[in-house]
Amino acid sequence: MDTKIFIINKDSFEQIYLQYWEGMFAFCIKNIQDEEVAKEIVQEVFKSLWERRDDLRLLEVERYLIRAVKLKTFEYIRNKVTRQHHLENIINTAENHYVEHPLIAQELSEKISSLVNKLPAQCKNVFQMSRDQGLTNKEIAHKLYISERAVEYHISKALKTLKTELTEYIN
Repeated sequence: MDTKIFIINKDSFEQIYLQYWEGMFAFCIKNIQDEEVAKEIVQEVFKSLWERRDDLRLLEVERYLIRAVKLKTFEYIRNKVTRQHHLENIINTAENHYVEHPLIAQELSEKISSLVNKLPAQCKNVFQMSRDQGLTNKEIAHKLYISERAVEYHISKALKTLKTELTEYIN
């Protein structure tokens, strides 16, 4: 059986990009409904394809790209849902447990403020814009001239720090 392995060089990469980027983007935007994140996912897939071009032995480029964009999209959705779930658990646990104990609630509030103030500057700024000002990730990204992915990273980092440092209050 004679199978043709697709070799990726600069010219073929450009052709592949022009042929498939729009469909990949459409898939992402349909599932994520966030244009910037969809662009970043498609860009990551093509970046990975280019970086791995010497190691990849592809029989069907289209199949590879479709699978890669699906995996990246669903990974993004899964991570976003997981982060949101953790945040809701932290908030609900703290609220339910400390509503009846005003002194402990005050202590917890002071501890959270202290921890937030110790975060790296950009992380602290993003977290406060999200939580105190109620801005969306997109709004924060626009105001700070960073990607939404960077906003998500900083919020996740802040939440991870809070969760780690507040285990005594959560359990």
